[in-house]
Amino acid sequence: MRDALEALEFHRVRQALAERASTLMGQEAALRVGPKASLEEALAQQATVAEAVAYSYRLGGIRDLRPALAAAQEGRRLEGIDLLGAAHSLEAATELKHELLEIGERLSALAARIGEHTLFRRRVRECLDDGGNVRDSASPRLREIRSSLGPLRARIQERLYSIMDRQPSAIQDRLITIRRDRYVIPVKASFQNQLPGIVLDQSDSGLTVFMEPASIVPLNNQLASLRLEEEAEVNRILFELSSLLAGDPELPATLEALVELDLARAAANLAQDWGLSRPRFERGTYRLVQARHPLIQGAVANDIELTDEHRILLLTGPNMGGKTALLKTLGLAVLMAQSGLFVAAQSAVLDFPTQLFVDIGDEQSLQESLSTFAAHLLRLKEVLEHADAQSLVLIDELGSGTDPEEGAALSQAFLERLLALGARGLITTHLTPLKAFAQEQPGIRNASMRFDLENLRPTYRLTVGSPGRSYALSIARRLGFPAEGVKRAEELLGPEGGRVERLLAALEAEREAARTEREKAAAATREAEALRQKLEERLGELEAQREKLLEEARTQAERVVLEAQQQVRQAREKARVQGQGQALQDLLQLRSRYRKPPKGQIPTQPNLQVGAVVDVPEYGKGSIVEIRGAEAVVQMGAVRMSFPLSSLKPKEEDKPKGSGSSRQRSSFDTELNLRGLSVEEALIAVDDYIEEARAVGATPLRLLHGKGTGALRNALREALKRDKRVQSFHDAVPYEGGHGVTVVHLK
Repeated sequence: MRDALEALEFHRVRQALAERASTLMGQEAALRVGPKASLEEALAQQATVAEAVAYSYRLGGIRDLRPALAAAQEGRRLEGIDLLGAAHSLEAATELKHELLEIGERLSALAARIGEHTLFRRRVRECLDDGGNVRDSASPRLREIRSSLGPLRARIQERLYSIMDRQPSAIQDRLITIRRDRYVIPVKASFQNQLPGIVLDQSDSGLTVFMEPASIVPLNNQLASLRLEEEAEVNRILFELSSLLAGDPELPATLEALVELDLARAAANLAQDWGLSRPRFERGTYRLVQARHPLIQGAVANDIELTDEHRILLLTGPNMGGKTALLKTLGLAVLMAQSGLFVAAQSAVLDFPTQLFVDIGDEQSLQESLSTFAAHLLRLKEVLEHADAQSLVLIDELGSGTDPEEGAALSQAFLERLLALGARGLITTHLTPLKAFAQEQPGIRNASMRFDLENLRPTYRLTVGSPGRSYALSIARRLGFPAEGVKRAEELLGPEGGRVERLLAALEAEREAARTEREKAAAATREAEALRQKLEERLGELEAQREKLLEEARTQAERVVLEAQQQVRQAREKARVQGQGQALQDLLQLRSRYRKPPKGQIPTQPNLQVGAVVDVPEYGKGSIVEIRGAEAVVQMGAVRMSFPLSSLKPKEEDKPKGSGSSRQRSSFDTELNLRGLSVEEALIAVDDYIEEARAVGATPLRLLHGKGTGALRNALREALKRDKRVQSFHDAVPYEGGHGVTVVHLK
């Protein structure tokens, strides 16, 4: 596997991953990333990376604690600044922990492994200030020592100023300084014998000596003693904090979790920066859609597939055409997937091979003083000895470096054995006999890298199903090589070579025809998809409009109901106070105001019925196949859609002749029998009857109320006087009912 990692330049992936890590620990771990020992481990790491892609977090403020921890565990005292840095890092780690505890399954599990480190962090805050210096309050003894140091320094300085003031002529500058950790004063060298004391230093010129006056010696001694006690107490406190760090039982798990979180964040950043996708594992299958070499800027994407039916892909084509890059594309995708990383493809389904054999280049063989062909044979030998059905074999230039005829025979034998072993493989070659072998051999599929013959350059695009051509003679013609030379070369190529070239040309023609048909089918599919999307968008717009109208209608209905309830209450109160006659008139007006349309009267476009040809806005012409209430189902070619009737326009030539109103009118009974009803019931019945008559255009109407006491007749006529829908009314002629029937003419 180490050889495969080197041959496929996996170290460059590791380096890119390390560059995206936030901590030194993470960077070092990234440079060690490699295939996991099991599929389960790879899946777990990919799940962590997927959560890191979905949720962006940072590891800011976290430093590498391993050196400080190692020193502390060796019993060494850490400096205050180092202990403060460790505390800050652990505080940042605990903040990250609480941020991630509710994020995903994998991230929360890693976050839960980070400790709180409460005791160490609290003691560091208590003992150290923001600069890493030990606070006076770190211990009672340190507070006592430092509280004594201040007054003692003041006494010493006061005594020294007094001495200088008494002997000003002997003093070079009225300045107190420190030499050898003791307070001294600058004395002129010529006066040093006149002032009792100890000379601790002198100036570069020798004109000034720095003297500790004899009277100050005891005080300086006392100060030095306190300083030693202070230093001892500070060291004790720093040792205590160092021991807390060394003995923190949560620290190893915290560091491990931080490394894994940093790696996941780096892998997520790599996936986003490189446009990688999460692979799926499936035994025996390698299927990459729009895969590209992740380390080549602007690499051309290709589809690569190895299955049970076609276990080996034999890749041929011109030099510098991208064959080796394609090998590395598949190899790197497998290594990255096995390492728990995402891969450089639009989508990827990969096996988890137990062995990956790679033979690309001959750098190692040159270092070991082996010939190119000998090294090649040794690698092929290793494959045949160890490969099985769970192996992936990547070989560049199979059979190269020796006589083409013998190389082809040996290579064919190798391929036959590889098929028998059940291994998967992507193999490149220049040997023409192998192309014919692969074309007829089950389990192997020919493939080639396209070449732009017009511009004499490779396209780096993979074509599966046909072998590649060398294009040597075609290129010679394009470059103006003498015609007789090209013709002679064709003769020397012989009938077998000509047969293979003719086979390749025929295959290429078939492939081009198939490609044309695929493009036509794809164009038709795109057109249908565009129409489908347009129809779906229109449906969405109509649904949004429908919801809006329904909401407006609901709001309006609620308002109307509230108003009606209020007016009914007012009418009832008026009936109680003024009598039922006036209240009944008010109720009839209220019914007229809030009347529903008569049953069956749905506002529609006139003349629209099943079979009508209509114009549909934005879609063109269609025919109505069904009417559902206020909507019509319209057939447009092979598509049926529903539209509001109000949005449809009838085509002039399709408008039906005649009117439906006469048919409705002919079925309407123009006589209403009110006998036996109370006044209130009769008035309500007449109100509804007039509305229905207007809807069908029926007039005049006959109201049969009888003669009786005349109360019903008088109430009806009083209501008809106030009804704005009524043109006039009168008694029927005597032989048609006379005073017992009222004839009503509508406007």
